Amino acid sequence: MSIMEYNGGSVVAMVGKDCVAIASDLRLGAQATSIAANFDKVFPVNDTLYMGLPGLATDVYTLREQLRFRVNMYRMKEEREITPQTFTHLVSSTLYEKRWGPYFIEPVIAGIAPPSAANPNPKPFISTMDTIGCITTPKDFAVAGTATDKLYGAAEGLWEPDLEPEDLFETISQTLLNAVDRDALSGWGAVVHVITKDKVITRTLRSRMD
Repeated sequence: MSIMEYNGGSVVAMVGKDCVAIASDLRLGAQATSIAANFDKVFPVNDTLYMGLPGLATDVYTLREQLRFRVNMYRMKEEREITPQTFTHLVSSTLYEKRWGPYFIEPVIAGIAPPSAANPNPKPFISTMDTIGCITTPKDFAVAGTATDKLYGAAEGLWEPDLEPEDLFETISQTLLNAVDRDALSGWGAVVHVITKDKVITRTLRSRMD
């Protein structure tokens, strides 16, 4: 078994109409042994920006704290919130620093930049990258984790352009739940964050516990 699959877990992000969603399962395992059902892999960066960190659980917490420090330093120095695009490059450079002994994580980032004079109507943004920070910025959805193959299949079939927030929630929920039902290393519940310019709606989903 790959070290990337040791603790299990999957993350998916999707773009909607003026909104974006990111979701993860809640299982923490040690190979086939389940340890906990409350291990959220998605963390807030600011009010309208979230990151998902599927991979080795110890590296999840290490990278999360390192990025929290760097984002706080950015906020103090720049006196503004970091944008999703800038945060993507921050995560990428952080991973590339460790390329000879990488973090075993494939981050997924989703958010909407705060409106500004230069960009009064910011667009939803998602990105993902590999363990050494090679960035991909899809316009529809991004997936990572042990259920990647199943997530791709479900997302291809369910995602549509310009989904409203409630429709986006339903689509990403069905995508994740159907995928983790077919993956022994993911599941045991899920959490979904739907991000708009005004608010973030977070909901916890029940799923099979076997």
